[in-house]
Amino acid sequence: MTCFRFLLGIVLLSTTSPAMCDLNDGDTVVFLGDSITQQGEGPNGYVTLVRKALKTKRPSSDIKIIGAGIGGHKVPNLEERLDRDVLTHKPDVVVIYIGINDVWHSIRNEGTPIDRFETGLKNLITRCHDAGARVLLATPSVIGERHDGSNDLDDMLKEYAAVSRRVAAQSECALLDLQEAFVNHLKHYNLANDPKGILTTDGVHLSDAGNRFVAVKMLQGLGELPAHQRLLRHHVYFKFEDDVTPAQKDEINRAFAALKNQIPEIVDFECGTNNSPEGLSNGFTHAYTVSFRTEEDRDAYLPHPVHQRFVKLVQGKLAGVFVVDYWAVE
Repeated sequence: MTCFRFLLGIVLLSTTSPAMCDLNDGDTVVFLGDSITQQGEGPNGYVTLVRKALKTKRPSSDIKIIGAGIGGHKVPNLEERLDRDVLTHKPDVVVIYIGINDVWHSIRNEGTPIDRFETGLKNLITRCHDAGARVLLATPSVIGERHDGSNDLDDMLKEYAAVSRRVAAQSECALLDLQEAFVNHLKHYNLANDPKGILTTDGVHLSDAGNRFVAVKMLQGLGELPAHQRLLRHHVYFKFEDDVTPAQKDEINRAFAALKNQIPEIVDFECGTNNSPEGLSNGFTHAYTVSFRTEEDRDAYLPHPVHQRFVKLVQGKLAGVFVVDYWAVE
C-alpha cells in the first residue's frame, strides 16, 4: 500500500473542514514552525509523509516541499528568520504551524504575550503575502492529551488558538484548525484521558500516529485530500418477520430512501443488505444510514410526519430493530 493510499484510507474513514490552500504544479511549499515541524522531516514525520503522498498522487507535478522547523522557536523567532529560511526559497505556499512554545514556555516566564503573538502572526502573514505566497495557518495542537480541559495549559492554549483563527480570518488566509481536530480525535480515542501516548510521545511532540494524523490534515488544508465532513450518523438495522415478502421489503426500502427527498434535514442516505461471512448478524439483514449535520436536525427528523408514516409502514413487519447514532470522527 502506498503512503498516499494509506493516508487516504485514514481520511475517508473519517472535523471541521479546513479552508483550503490548493496546490498548483511546480509550487514550492515551505513548512515553517518549531520542533514539531523539525521532527516532521524525519523518516516518519508529517512533512516527509506529505512529500511522499504528493509524489505518489502527482508524480509529474514538480511540487517542492521544504521543512523549516527549529526546536524551541516561537512567533518572534519565526519573524527573525522568515527571510533567510522561507522567503529566500521564493515559496508559493507557506504553512505556518506555531504557538506551542509561545504558550508552553510561559511556565518558565519565557512565553510570548498574547498581543505579541497576534501582531507577530499578522506580520508573518503580511510578509508572505507581499512576497506572493499563499498562507495556510495552523492553530497550535495540544500541550497534554487529556480531552476534558484538565491539561495545565488548556485555557491559555485555547486563547492562543482563538487568536490564530481570528488572524487567519482578518488576513484572508487559509486556516487549519489542528487544535480542534486533535481534541475531537482524543475525545473518541482517549477515553482513559491519558496525558500522552495517543498522538504524541510526551503531550506535545508527535508520535508516528500523530505525524500520520497531521499529514492527513495538512493534505486536506492543501486541497490534496477531501476535507472530512463531521456528520451525525443514524444507523438503523432491520430483522424482518419470516412472512414478509420480497415485494414488501422493496416497498420499505424505496420508502426509506425516499425520505431524503422529503425531509430537508437529511444530508445523505444509503442502505445495504448484510453479506458478512462471520455469522454474527443475529438475523439482522438490512442496514440503513441516515446522515445529519446537527443533533437538532436528527431530532427534527424523528417526529417528522413523513418519517412517522414510514414507521407505520414497517409496523408488524419487523422481528427486530436496532438503532445506533454517532458522530463520525477520524
